[in-house]
Amino acid sequence: MSSNVIIASPIENVIKAKTEVNGHDPKSLISMRNIWKTYQMGTEKVHALHGVSFDIPRGEYIAIIGPSGSGKSTLMNLIGCLDTPSEGEYWLNSKNVSEMDDDELARIRNQEVGFVFQTFNLLARATALHNVELPLIYGGVGSAQRHEMAKKALEAVDLAERMTHRPNELSGGQRQRVAIARALVNHPSILLADEPTGALDTHTSMEIMDLFERLHSEGNTIIVVTHEHDIAARAHRVISIRDGLIEKDERIR
Repeated sequence: MSSNVIIASPIENVIKAKTEVNGHDPKSLISMRNIWKTYQMGTEKVHALHGVSFDIPRGEYIAIIGPSGSGKSTLMNLIGCLDTPSEGEYWLNSKNVSEMDDDELARIRNQEVGFVFQTFNLLARATALHNVELPLIYGGVGSAQRHEMAKKALEAVDLAERMTHRPNELSGGQRQRVAIARALVNHPSILLADEPTGALDTHTSMEIMDLFERLHSEGNTIIVVTHEHDIAARAHRVISIRDGLIEKDERIR
């Protein structure tokens, strides 16, 4: 095993096991306990996740990695409140997400989670500023306030001078920066990035990962879902998923 991996000590494992028995850890931003996700495929049940449990403290920078079909996308959907588990409990910022209905899930998504997607998901005819304002419009924030908040979010990703440009006037890296600003504008508890460098060249990918590192140093909790080991290695903790189970949970120096 490489020297940059820290393995939990036996006493840490005992503490972790005790915490799991007693329920979620109220000090953690995210607590997942015995999470199962099962899909009905015709007459058969397919288990995408098999009793997954872990905690993510506030301010952590974590990567979730796994091959296609491993369950990492299912796990991402649960973390992002896009879906609920079939069994088990998910606590986000001391709220039991696993018991919420669709309306409650939509509300907590807007309050707690900032999404960054591989394909940017920007409105083609809208300026960078208006794209960043969208979550604030849905949240009912007034025009003057959301304009100022969106401007600050673009400044945070070094893109203030391009705020009046539309996506087709921006490079791929700049479009992803707009998407990151949009994810940050509500000051969410989690920045959740799904293959954020998948549509970018190597140089631009490293620039985006440098930006994530800076955002993390400023106190943001960042979760990157990826199948690329070099991208995962930029995080400070890596959870490896395979066949719906956690194969490894490693801290990187």
